[in-house]
Amino acid sequence: MADPATYRPAPGSVPDQPGVYRFLDAKGRVIYVGKAKSLRSRLGSYFQDLSALLPRTQAMVQSAAKVEWTTVKTEVESLQLEYTWIKEFDPRFNVKYRDDKSYPWLAVTISDDYPRLQVMRGAKKKGVRYFGPYSHAWAIRETLDILLRVFPARTCSSGVFKRAGQVGRPCLLGYIGKCSAPCVGRVTQEEHHDIVEDFCDFMAGHTAAYMKRIEREMREASSQLEFERAARLRDDLKAMERALEKVAVVLPDGTDADVIALAEDQLEAAVQVFHVRGGRIRGQRGWVADKTDDADTGELVERLIIQLYDSETSDGVPREVLVPVLPQDSDALQDWLTEKRGSNVSLRVPQRGDKRSLIETVERNATQSLALHKTKRASDLTTRSVALQEIQDALELDEAPLRIECYDVSNLQGTDVVASMVVFEDGLPRKSDYRRFIVKIRGTNESANDVGAIHEVLSRRFARFLDERAETGELDNEPDESATPGGPSAIDPDTGRPKKFAYAPGLIVVDGGPPQVAAAQRALDELGIDDIPVAGLAKRLEEVWKAGEEDPVIMPRTSEGLYLLQRIRDEAHRFAITFHRQKRSKSMIESILDGVAGLGETRRKALLRRFGSLKRLRSATIEEVAEVPGIGRRTAEAVVAALLAGAPSAPAINTATGEILDDDSEVSTDPADLSAPSEGIMRAGSRSNGE
Repeated sequence: MADPATYRPAPGSVPDQPGVYRFLDAKGRVIYVGKAKSLRSRLGSYFQDLSALLPRTQAMVQSAAKVEWTTVKTEVESLQLEYTWIKEFDPRFNVKYRDDKSYPWLAVTISDDYPRLQVMRGAKKKGVRYFGPYSHAWAIRETLDILLRVFPARTCSSGVFKRAGQVGRPCLLGYIGKCSAPCVGRVTQEEHHDIVEDFCDFMAGHTAAYMKRIEREMREASSQLEFERAARLRDDLKAMERALEKVAVVLPDGTDADVIALAEDQLEAAVQVFHVRGGRIRGQRGWVADKTDDADTGELVERLIIQLYDSETSDGVPREVLVPVLPQDSDALQDWLTEKRGSNVSLRVPQRGDKRSLIETVERNATQSLALHKTKRASDLTTRSVALQEIQDALELDEAPLRIECYDVSNLQGTDVVASMVVFEDGLPRKSDYRRFIVKIRGTNESANDVGAIHEVLSRRFARFLDERAETGELDNEPDESATPGGPSAIDPDTGRPKKFAYAPGLIVVDGGPPQVAAAQRALDELGIDDIPVAGLAKRLEEVWKAGEEDPVIMPRTSEGLYLLQRIRDEAHRFAITFHRQKRSKSMIESILDGVAGLGETRRKALLRRFGSLKRLRSATIEEVAEVPGIGRRTAEAVVAALLAGAPSAPAINTATGEILDDDSEVSTDPADLSAPSEGIMRAGSRSNGE
C-alpha cells in the first residue's frame, strides 16, 4: 500500500476550477476517475488523515501512486469528460453499470431508401430509430404483427427485398395486405416513407390524434357509401386498440418520461428503468451492478443517467427523468440532458400523485430484481461449493465449513437486548435450526452491550452443546466413534428429532469486528472448546476478522465466499431485528394495557393477533376493538382510553443500526421468522452457568 503523502500535489499547484481528475497506480493504470466543481477542494479531501476517509476511499488512495487532472469551462463539460475517461480507462474503483442482458428493440431503419421495421439487439446505430427496449422479442413481433395491418411497411431483409423486385412478385405479406410491397412498385418511395412516419408517430405516443383521424375517415367513407373502405378503416382502428391494450396507461396526462429506481446493499446495486411515452410504458430494462466505491445513491443515479443517455439521439431523451434521489450536480446534469434533447428536460424526484406511485412500483421491481439475483446466485450448487472452498482458504481452515452459525445482536439503547442465531448448511439456510435469545446484559454504552451480549449468547449456546454431548457420553475419554457431531448421538431418543444444540458448527461468524470476535472466542475458551474457528464480518469495508489476528482478511470483492458470508450476516441481522420488533411491540402493548380491568394475558394476546402492532391498535375504534373475541364494549372503551393516555411523543431509535423502530413494527407471520420453536428461545438466568 502506498502512502498518499508521497504523491500529494504541491500546495497551490491544483487549480480552483471545475475539472476531471484521475488516480493512477504504480504501473500507470487509471484506477479511479472523478469530477469536481473545485479541483483544489476535492483533491484536498483525498489527502486528509486516512482514518477520516471512507473504507473504499482509503483503499483507493493507498492503491494509487499518482493523480492527474484536466480543467474544463463548465460542469456540463466535466460530466462528459468524466464519462469519456471511464469508458476509455475502465477504472476498477468506479461503479460500472454493465447490462447483463441484450434487450431487444423495435427498430426502424430511417436512413434506408425503403425503411424497414425489425427487431434489433446490441449497440445502437446511426440512422435507426428505436422503440423500447422490450423484455422479450416475441412481444415486439406480436405488436408488430397487429400494427402491420394499419401500417404496411417493409419488414423483409435486403436480400428478400431485392429478389422480389427482380422476379416482380411480392412476398406473402404483400399478398395478405401486411406490406405495401414497395419492392414491386405498389407504392412509391415517398408513399412508403409516409407509412413509416405514421408508424413512428404512433409508436412515439401520438396515438390519440392518429386514431381520431382514422375514425373521421371511417365516418366520411360511410357517409359516402364507401362501405368496404369504411369496414377496412374500422378493422384498422380495432387493430390499433388491441395494440394499445397490451400497454398499460400509467400516467393519464400523456407524459413522456423515464422512471429510474435502484435497490442496493453493501456490494451490489439493482437498476430498473421504465420508459413511459404518451403515458404508457413502452419499454423496461434492468440489471445488477457491482459497487466498487463509496458512491452514495445520488452519485449512482448521476452515473447511470450519463451512461443511459450518452449515446442517445434527441428522440431518445424524454421530457422528464424521474429519479429516487437528486444527484449533487443535478443542475449540470439537467443542462446536459437539455443539450442532448434540444429542448428543456426536467430532472426531479416526484413527491405525490401518479408519478410518485409509479416510481414506487419501479423501486419494488428493483428490490425484487436484487432479491432474485441473490437467490439465483445462492441456489447454484457449483457456486456454493466454490464459496465454501474460498472461505476455507481465506480463513486457513482444515476443512470447508459445511455448517456455519452466525450471531447478531439487536437492542434499543441498551434495553430489550435480543440476539439471533442463524444456521447455513452447504451454503443454504437451515431455518429449522434458527434460534432467538433474550439477553439480560446491561451496559453504559452500545459497544459494551454488543460485546457482552455476544459473550453471553455464545456461552449459553455452547454450554448447552457440551451438556447435550455429555449426556451421550461423547465427552468421555473413549468416545464412541459413531457419536460424531451430526451423527446418531445428535438425535433425541425420546422424540426421534435432532437435539437443539447437539451439532458443532464448522465456523462461527459474528456480526462485527475485533471486539465482537474476541468476545466470542473468549466464551469458547472459558468452556474449553478449541476446535471451532471464529470469524467476524465487519460492515462498511466488509472485512473478515479472525480471532487473535491484528489485521483483517481482505477477500476479493468478486469472491463467492465473501458473498456467502455477507448473505449469512444479513440473514442474522434480519432475524434479530424481526424478533426485537415483535418483543418490543408485545411489551409495549402489555405495559400500556396492564392496568385495564378485565384484560388478562389471553385477551392481550388476542388484541396483538388481531391488530399486529401498537400503532394499528391505537388507530382502531371502540367498535373495532369490541369485535375481538372475548372483549366487550366496556372493556373496549377502557382499552382505547388507556392507549390514548399512553401515546408516546417521539419514535425510538435502535442505536445499533440507526433504524427508527416505530410502533408499526408488526408481529411477523413469515415462516422464516417463526421457524425457531418457542422452546428454542433461551432466557438468561434460567441456568446457573449463565444458560
